[in-house]
Amino acid sequence: MILTARQLALATLDRQFLLERRRVDVAEAVRRLCALQAQAPASPYLALWNRVQDFVPGDLDAAFTDRRIVKATLMRITLHAVHAEDHAPFYAAMVRSLRASRLYDRRYTSTELTDADADGLLPGLAEILARPHTGAEVEADLAGRLGEHARRLWWALRTYAPVQHVPAGGPWSFTQPNTYIASPATSGSAPQDAEAAGVRRLLLSYLRAFGPASAQDFARFTLLGRAVVTQALRELGDQVVRVQGPDRAALFDLEGATVPGEDAHAPPRLLPMWDSTLLAHALPGRVMPREYRPLVVRRNGDILPTLLVDGQVAGVWRAVEGGLELTAFHELGKTAWQGLTAEAEKLTALLADRDPLVYRRYWHWWDKGIPGAESRMVRD
Repeated sequence: MILTARQLALATLDRQFLLERRRVDVAEAVRRLCALQAQAPASPYLALWNRVQDFVPGDLDAAFTDRRIVKATLMRITLHAVHAEDHAPFYAAMVRSLRASRLYDRRYTSTELTDADADGLLPGLAEILARPHTGAEVEADLAGRLGEHARRLWWALRTYAPVQHVPAGGPWSFTQPNTYIASPATSGSAPQDAEAAGVRRLLLSYLRAFGPASAQDFARFTLLGRAVVTQALRELGDQVVRVQGPDRAALFDLEGATVPGEDAHAPPRLLPMWDSTLLAHALPGRVMPREYRPLVVRRNGDILPTLLVDGQVAGVWRAVEGGLELTAFHELGKTAWQGLTAEAEKLTALLADRDPLVYRRYWHWWDKGIPGAESRMVRD
């Protein structure tokens, strides 16, 4: 059977709990979703609100505090929330890429420090971060020993060292300045073995959350090289099967995984900024119409909060004084607006107790103008 584009979109939405909210513990939800984009502190909360039935934000607060879910720099060199048991293997899969992104960058190489200079600080950094410290505190400690290069060393280390972010309060658990702690000790496997095992585990988790998908899709999601991805697929053997997508594209999926039929219902959703659903596949993606991509993905990489209608991005939303403003890129019917309004009313109630003007620092994109066929206010 050759899967259609519609089926692939529905498969992603189904595995992301976006066809139906699931009654599941937040930590288990994050495990099954692979990873939640977390560069904006609110985003993991709004991602789970879209996916978990009767979601309680306090449950995620507690999971972060107990470190059942951790926040760290991982895929695509961005912050993600992942299940605590997944962090070590995901980190092992990504650390070579994370390290190269910093130590080969001109901002580091211009200091004339070597790779060994940065790597040599890792044991001492682990000792410092045996208890939480802010980035400024770590940088000050490094400055006492390394002087003018401390800022760029810490810039590199905070990305590729085995560290996690510590919740420090606020409406979404994480506040500025960021606070860090060393990751728990990892396995004693040789680095190369740990990396290969980590890539395999990450790939299986990815397919469970976003499959069926191509090798290129997984490379896009992680920024891992194609050779690394190809090796992982080969090593997984019959745990992964080949399927055909549109135009007979070669895709991979977990053995026994299912795909919804084309007639499956996709309810309206209000996705957060940088939702992983929009970042998990090669461009233009599965739920983002090509013509709308420039309206949603801005030049500096900001991905605006989106409206999903029938499984496709149909517009954007923002929280403003008095409620939520919904902007559709094309005309929507009465039923679609009723569904979006119902979702917006629920989201407004959640935000009222946390941060009624969530993402307000990104209002400038609306100030620059977002063309739309229609905008509606949903009052709080």
